[in-house]
Order: sequence, then structure tokens, then C-alpha cells
Amino acid sequence: MRTLQALASWPVDHVAGAVLLREPGTGPPVVVLHGYAMRPDTYAGLVGLLSRRCRVVVPDLFAIEGPWRYDDVLDAFVTSLDARGLDRVSLLGHSFGGGLQLGFASRFPERAVELVFSDTLAASREWRLADEALRHPARWLALATPRAAGAFVRNWAAHPRQLLDAAWWGFTSGRVVDSQVVARAGTPAHVLWANRDSILSRDDGRRFAQELDATFTVATRPNGHPVDHDWMFEQPQVFYEHLEGLGLTCLAG
Repeated sequence: MRTLQALASWPVDHVAGAVLLREPGTGPPVVVLHGYAMRPDTYAGLVGLLSRRCRVVVPDLFAIEGPWRYDDVLDAFVTSLDARGLDRVSLLGHSFGGGLQLGFASRFPERAVELVFSDTLAASREWRLADEALRHPARWLALATPRAAGAFVRNWAAHPRQLLDAAWWGFTSGRVVDSQVVARAGTPAHVLWANRDSILSRDDGRRFAQELDATFTVATRPNGHPVDHDWMFEQPQVFYEHLEGLGLTCLAG
């Protein structure tokens, strides 16, 4: 049975064939789902902050053998959680990762404690980040921060087929029905949005939050400086402080 892999450079757990990246921590389980062409270790700063109060797991969404197919990856994700004994989890999805998060929550609402989507168009039929990356890679890399650009290059070198497959899924699939299922289930959901997202439209994010019956928060920094699409890992302290403001169950203890 397929499971999601993790990067060997981070501490990993091997349980019943599942390989999941983890950061030492105890408490309520939190799963972080990374963005398109990003890597688990890209989010090390945020994971370190969360692990003070939570048990954090970050699966590698592209390190899977064979073609990247949404249903297969979602099944592998569930199998990996089961192997770790993680029944109910809080989920934080960044950008592309929000699509997997939405699919999991719609299929297994009883397992999703709460959902946080950061700068994601999980319900969109055309995912502009993947479109930009594939059609204009030089322009995307010029826009990206050094951390994001480095992860992008390494992931394309390691998993080109999987990234192409994932981008095609993002272009051709519609996930409005999943949003409706999550909204009917009453799963607590929140959408966080950078106040200067250079890639995705704030209006689209607000519409997604409405479809999901979620709160919608435009993120700011205390000094008034803007935050951009990748603030989840570029300004992890700012992101963490916004999480604290949501009243999440996983951070209540």
C-alpha cells in the first residue's frame, strides 16, 4: 500500500511502512500540508513553533513512487496517518496543500478537528500558482523568495513527473462540492490571506471562505510591512501569532 515519504535530512518515523516527517513535540496532532513544489523542511520555522504545544506531522506530498494521482495521494495520506495512530487531526494547508486538506476533510469529516487554509484556492478550477510555475518558470522564480526558489528547483529535479501530474490535476479539477460537504459537516474552518499576495487574488480567497462557511482573515505584520504568498514559512512567527488569534483547539492547551 502506498504511503507518503519524507525527507531523510529531517527526523522521520518509520511505522508499518509509513514514512512521515516529524518535529519533536507532544500534544494535539497537527498536520501541515505544504505548497506546490515546496518541501516539508521549507516549513521548519513554523513547525518548530507549533511543536512547543502540538505533535506536528508534515508529509511530503510529492515524494511518492509512480504517477501523482489525487485519489492515490489522498489514500496514501490516510494510510500514513493510520500507521501513526492519528485518528483526529487539525490541518494547516498552504496554497496547493489546501486541495489535499479539503479532500481529506470532505471524505473524512469525523477525522478533521479544524481546518486552516493559507493563501489557497482549494475550490478553484484553475490554480494560478501551478499555471505560473509551468508557463513562466523564470518569472515565478524571480518572484519567489530564495527559500521557495531553492525548494522549487530541488523538487523539480527530484519529482518532475509528480509535479507535472499535480499541476494538471490543479488545472482540470473542480472542488466546489468538497467545500459544500465540509460546510454542511460544520467543521471549524478558517482562511488566512496575505495582505499582499502577489500570486492569488484576495477576492477569490474571500469567495472560497464563503463557500466553506469559514472565517476570513487578511494577515498583517505588527510593523505594518506587507506579507506575501509564502508568509507561512517566510514569516513563521507572524503566521503563528495569527493562528493563536483563531482560537484553535490544537493551541488551546
